[in-house]
Amino acid sequence: MRSTFKVLFFLKRDKQKKDGSVPVYCRITIDGKEARFGMKKNIDPKLWNVKEGKATGKSTESSEINALLEKTKAGIHKIYRDVQERENAVSAEKVKNIFLGIDSKQYMLLKAFDEQIEEKFNLIGKKIVKGTYNHYYYLRIRLAEFLLEKYNLSDIPLREINYQFIRDFEMYMLTVRGNKQSTIAQNLILLKLILELAYKNEWIYRNPFFNYKIEDEKSERGYLTQREVEILMNWKLDKRLERTRDVFIFCCFTGLSYIDVFKLTNEQIQLSIDGQQWIMGKREKTDMDYFIPMMEIPKKILEKYKGQTFKNGKLLPVKTSLTVNRHLKEIAKICGIEKHLTFHLSRHTFATLTMSKGVSLESVSKMLGHKNIQTTQIYAKMTTEKVGRDMAVFAESMRETERKFAVNF
Repeated sequence: MRSTFKVLFFLKRDKQKKDGSVPVYCRITIDGKEARFGMKKNIDPKLWNVKEGKATGKSTESSEINALLEKTKAGIHKIYRDVQERENAVSAEKVKNIFLGIDSKQYMLLKAFDEQIEEKFNLIGKKIVKGTYNHYYYLRIRLAEFLLEKYNLSDIPLREINYQFIRDFEMYMLTVRGNKQSTIAQNLILLKLILELAYKNEWIYRNPFFNYKIEDEKSERGYLTQREVEILMNWKLDKRLERTRDVFIFCCFTGLSYIDVFKLTNEQIQLSIDGQQWIMGKREKTDMDYFIPMMEIPKKILEKYKGQTFKNGKLLPVKTSLTVNRHLKEIAKICGIEKHLTFHLSRHTFATLTMSKGVSLESVSKMLGHKNIQTTQIYAKMTTEKVGRDMAVFAESMRETERKFAVNF
């Protein structure tokens, strides 16, 4: 059975002020039961229309009060609909309390992030990599800066976050922080996840991202050419940079990610029936198996560091991600490579070089430990070398047709 619902405004005439003004009250009625609260606004009773429940005239005072009443009424109606959708029973008192924000604990945005950050920290090395934790940590910093600059707030209630808040944060990242669209999209997706969790926990009654479109730009994934890989391999470097270079080259020929090469142990190097060495393991990020036959270059790199002791039985001297990428930046400058050299570029390079030399998409996908082949297509960008070679094969098959073309024309 559908409940009866009304929102009316009236004057509390028994609480008249010294200046003659009277406080405005709101009354919510559901199924004959009432709940009322003060609007914290006073008005000259001569300006009040009792029948319509609003101020009369076009004065500034009347316009401001009527705007407040309309906003209040719209907010209460929305809460009433939301509660109806979620629950079987809805009362005037409950709607009033939700509107006033006194129905339950005030859940805050940054506090929700703090709880997630603590949880993610405890999962590092178990279910997630440190990079995932870092995404939450640094987004929390950005949101705190945004709240302070835009609203002069140290935190904000989750229920106050709306479409405009998200839009303002996106513009802040774009204009103030100068972030790329891909970074903005990544941050918004993470914020959406936090708000979705808040919705599931019933801290909010609707995810404000419901109708929000997150735009992402498909950035070109960088990689090194075979010539650039050879330059890196043969350049004489000091021991500090040499170790990082060796690990990077190892991954250019195996496709291992940073976390997977960081955890690489001797148990993962196994022999096939024909005596060929393979790297076998499970990707830290996706939990997918990977199988990679070892070429001579990664074999030589492992041999180079054989017998040396690294932490927790690791096979290679892998520094922290921050240190590795700082070293690679130095190496690129020394070797005259103008590309933005990061460790993940080695994985892109492996995917691109293997495909450019004719390795099938399916095989590359298996070696990279991808869940689906579409992911491999993103990594394995086709090169002009591969296209040129494929077209040379096609042209050879068309020689007879080309000769006929020459004769007739």
